Amino acid sequence: MADQFIGTVVHQWRQVGAALISVADGQLSVGDTIHIKGHTTDFVQTLESMQVDHEPVDSAGAGEEVAIGITDRVRVQDKVFLVSGSGSTGPGGFLKRLFGGRS
Repeated sequence: MADQFIGTVVHQWRQVGAALISVADGQLSVGDTIHIKGHTTDFVQTLESMQVDHEPVDSAGAGEEVAIGITDRVRVQDKVFLVSGSGSTGPGGFLKRLFGGRS
């Protein structure tokens, strides 16, 4: 999988399972697959919900901050990448999609 840098986590709400992402480049849309990676963070998920100023949105572009629902813990300064291609990428491709790329 080739990952394109999209932005950075600037805040997280662990209790509600959400994170605020500062989109630096490109565009995020509901349904996109993202890869969040940091010092101790590394998981892949599909975006199921996004909000800007407490209003649901379908997409967000460069220069915007967007809150997203997350499936695992993130930390401030974690990097967010857009995963291109959704097919199997060799051995373990199915398991990576099933378990979010965790070992």
